[in-house]
Amino acid sequence: MTLQKPSRAAAGAFRKLALAASVAGLMGAALPAHAANAVVLYTADGLENLYLDVLPAFEKKEGVKVNIVTAGSGEVVNRANIEKNSPKADVIVTLPPFIQQAGQMGLLQAYQSVNYKNVPAIAKAEDGTWATFVNNYFSFAINPDVVKNQPKTFADLLAPAYAGKVAYSNPATAGDGMAVLILTTSLMGEDKAFDYLAKLSQSVKFHTKGTGYLNVLLSRNEISVANGDLQMDLDDAEHGALSVKPIFLAAKEGDQPTTFQLPYGIGLIKSGPNQDAGKKLIDYLMSTEVQSKVPDMYGIPGRTDVPLAGKNGEAVKKAIAGVKLIPVDWTQVMAKKPVWIERWKKDVIGSSGKQLDVVKPK
Repeated sequence: MTLQKPSRAAAGAFRKLALAASVAGLMGAALPAHAANAVVLYTADGLENLYLDVLPAFEKKEGVKVNIVTAGSGEVVNRANIEKNSPKADVIVTLPPFIQQAGQMGLLQAYQSVNYKNVPAIAKAEDGTWATFVNNYFSFAINPDVVKNQPKTFADLLAPAYAGKVAYSNPATAGDGMAVLILTTSLMGEDKAFDYLAKLSQSVKFHTKGTGYLNVLLSRNEISVANGDLQMDLDDAEHGALSVKPIFLAAKEGDQPTTFQLPYGIGLIKSGPNQDAGKKLIDYLMSTEVQSKVPDMYGIPGRTDVPLAGKNGEAVKKAIAGVKLIPVDWTQVMAKKPVWIERWKKDVIGSSGKQLDVVKPK
């Protein structure tokens, strides 16, 4: 792999800061020529520790190197689209609705991996262009060493105590950022959701291009509340030694905290330079061998025949206990996405001058 494995104790801040800096450069510059013995993976951030754990065995078995480019969910799809006529990547991993968008843009090659058979029909594309790799839940996060009175509702984030201490990722470039729009519009209705986000903007410090950088900022006490996802937040707290605690918010006082599933989807890039190796990588990542390790990183296996087990699997179950799960119509989200983004830019950001694409802490 192109990522060197840091010590377990130092994995967190080092991994996030190094990736935030190096990936920004990679995504803004041309990748080197694709070597015959390499496979390129474009991936949304959050799964770094899983890759570090499982990819060396694949590289040894197949005799190929896996080169990883990590960024926000929308950013990796945008990169693949820019390169559409001369693809540099072989496999992509990203969140909805961006994985569906990649399919609609013709970026994905249909590939019915034998290991997709145990992925539920609702969690994969009928034509084989993508399937759920790691299941997950949208969440918010706090620094528990700083925030002593955990916010329970969306209205709580409007309190003066959070002025200038809230940040969330840009919905145009990050899956977890789009998730903020999905959840608030689902719970409040579209007009009230954007009214709420406009009020919240007074407390928002800035927006990040991807979501992975936010946990570093939380741990540094540069912000107090951010958006995220359950897998990444729990993984950063344990394996990254960051002061991060995932939380779920309710629409209003007395309601259950609410969220929805936000899985990492995987797909084969159409006309990628090393499709054979790309197919083998997908088969491997969807194998029971790898899927059984997903709970170790607080993810939920994409395959129904692999249980959410072990100590960390139980931690996921505990974290989600009592939280109401709502369904998401991703077809509707795809239709609404451009309208929501434009409305967010106009009604929420407006002329505020807020940064929308923070890549690393200043």
